Amino acid sequence: MLWRLSEWFWQERLWFPEGLGWADLEDRDGRVYAKARDLWVVLPITLVFLIVRQIFERMVATPLASLLGVKETVRLKAPQNPTLESYYCNITKNPTQSSVTSLCKQTGYSERQVQRWFRRRRNQDRPSLLKKFREARYTHKHTHTYINLLYTHKPWLYDLKEMWEGFPLLTLLPSQYWYYMIELGFYSSLLFSVASDVKRKDFKEQIVHHVATILLISFSWCVNYIRAGTLIMLVHDSSDYLLESAKMFNYAGWRNACNYIFIVFAAIFIITRLVIFPFRIMYCTWIYPLTVYHPFFGYYFFNGLLLVLQCLHIFWAVLIIRIALRFLTNNEKVDDERSDKDETDESEEEEEEEKKETKKNGPVQNGHAVHNNHSKTE
Repeated sequence: MLWRLSEWFWQERLWFPEGLGWADLEDRDGRVYAKARDLWVVLPITLVFLIVRQIFERMVATPLASLLGVKETVRLKAPQNPTLESYYCNITKNPTQSSVTSLCKQTGYSERQVQRWFRRRRNQDRPSLLKKFREARYTHKHTHTYINLLYTHKPWLYDLKEMWEGFPLLTLLPSQYWYYMIELGFYSSLLFSVASDVKRKDFKEQIVHHVATILLISFSWCVNYIRAGTLIMLVHDSSDYLLESAKMFNYAGWRNACNYIFIVFAAIFIITRLVIFPFRIMYCTWIYPLTVYHPFFGYYFFNGLLLVLQCLHIFWAVLIIRIALRFLTNNEKVDDERSDKDETDESEEEEEEEKKETKKNGPVQNGHAVHNNHSKTE
């Protein structure tokens, strides 16, 4: 059964244009080509990334955060209450007004106390500022940003038609090999660690992006779309480090540095993802190959993944432009709209009212008001 599935999966008509196949990618005459079996190297590289990340966050990012003055917000903890905790964990974190009224009857709390409890409980679940800083610092330092410099002298960087010149007999360069393996290992490590990373509002989009990227890198390697693949990765890596830098300065409280770096990031993101990527690179993966060979399944699969990425680019571009316009027009602080913000408690006046209410009705223990009916003389 597995043999038949493997035979169907690797059939040449799915992966190559008519007249080409795996035999064309066998090493000969001193020329080396990419092979599917090379991708096993990614597994240990992914493991190394996961281990290095843990060491880096503890040994480098944490001391750096302290040096830059990244301070944790003191969060008031919600008092223990089994009834509210059960409702929070099993039903919803944001109760409706009718639910609040019902919970008041069950716990003896006032509406204000119930609402405050849920606010504080939600804040407890939100990631700390230090955790966000450590993640941004790690992503900012990933190795493949520097490998991009290796491609400034390649002819297909300037003449995109060179991506398909001689396809599929495109000799694999050592720099391309390591660029692919490190890039694929990095995104694989992100996919494995996504469960423990900060959850943002675009969590699902991030999952789709990581999966599509891993499939795209793996497929382009197997069918020797190496030149196209390196250009696609180069375009995507060109702005990421600026975003992570802006996040770091934001967490450190360096508002001006954060704002201006974000504006530069927004400009580069829009140019590379909404102009160069669709109108230059995608044009040369959709249109030019048809002048070289007839379309096949791999052609549609590869370009379909590029369309998925482009849809995500548009989604994130809307968020980025919205933030940039807010800063340019109102000079507001740049904030990541994807992240949930801490909710504040009520004003001091309301806190004083609660204290008076507590003195009047007695303290609250285990969710029930304790009424003291005994006089002091007793």
